[in-house]
Amino acid sequence: MNNFRKCLGIILLTAIVFSLMTFSVLGQNKWKIGIMTNTVTQNEEEYRAAQNILAKYGSDHVIHMTFPDKFMDEQETTIANLVSMAADPDVKALVICQAVPGTAPGIDSAKELRDDLLIIVGQPQEDPPVISTRADIVLQLDEMGMGVAIPNQAKALGAKVFVHYSFPRHMSYPLLSGRRELMKKTCAEIGLEFVDATSPDPTGDAGISGSQQFILEDVPRMVDKYGKDTAFFSTNCAQQVPLISAVVSTGAIYPQPCCPSPYHGFPSALGIEIPADKQGDIAYVVQEIKRIMAEKGMTGRTSTWPVPVSMMFIEGSAEYAKSWIAGEFKEKVDLPKLVEKFKEYAGVDINLKTLEEGGVTYNNYYVILLDFLTF
Repeated sequence: MNNFRKCLGIILLTAIVFSLMTFSVLGQNKWKIGIMTNTVTQNEEEYRAAQNILAKYGSDHVIHMTFPDKFMDEQETTIANLVSMAADPDVKALVICQAVPGTAPGIDSAKELRDDLLIIVGQPQEDPPVISTRADIVLQLDEMGMGVAIPNQAKALGAKVFVHYSFPRHMSYPLLSGRRELMKKTCAEIGLEFVDATSPDPTGDAGISGSQQFILEDVPRMVDKYGKDTAFFSTNCAQQVPLISAVVSTGAIYPQPCCPSPYHGFPSALGIEIPADKQGDIAYVVQEIKRIMAEKGMTGRTSTWPVPVSMMFIEGSAEYAKSWIAGEFKEKVDLPKLVEKFKEYAGVDINLKTLEEGGVTYNNYYVILLDFLTF
């Protein structure tokens, strides 16, 4: 009888332990991350990044919602979508990229429901004092840092001359004009001749097609004047495709698009068609670019960042949030862990520092540079 009671006790104890373990595992599994991005129309890269995370972890753990296409006029929709995700008790973190206008009041409304959420925003379009007080982590490209990094990369690719294309409207923006001056200074320091070139504004009378045609015609003129070891940079997105095309046809140098990404300009300029099953597959696009550059004798003459930074912000931040939810670290801001997740995604070193603007340091607002990928 005593042995029977002892065995029964062991069985009951085992059952209780198993039940507690099962409850614990189920409790840990009741987590979700809410991701807010632009639509495919506004920014396909961001949308695909969120879809990658959704495919990886499933709808039980990931909610993907989008900003309205006309987000400037429909900020109430942005607010409502953020609130709807926060209202789900299983949602532990929000990843928002790009943080378009309406994000800050949306976060305020979400926090009225939940003050325990981890909130990460990328590429904010609201001022640093506004967004940094709402989000736990803010992420942005280091535009000014590019003023040093791009000329140095041009020289690493063999450039002797650096041509900077822009137009008065862009140069009226303090950030872009300040970066140009930094590029000019850096070129002087490292021994590159800086050429300040003015192109037609795509919003002007000539339109986008006129601006693009100018680039196609002017790059060969510049190469004739300065030689093939001339690097070209433009501040305008619409000019990237003709610029890459002209650089490849002349054998010149292209250190980086205005928005560093393998997707920006390269596929269209090189005639790369991305199959449906390769959408969001960065490795496929990079391999195709390398292949075509090699065929055209351009290996080592063009480069960009190895991943689109917005995709890194979304997918890397989602992994960071998942680790935080799992209790791998306690504080919402763990800089070494954040860098670790971004390095895992990008496959290169990450240069990350806090934003300093107008004499103010924003301790949770980080600007980022990536090492270059040379094709």
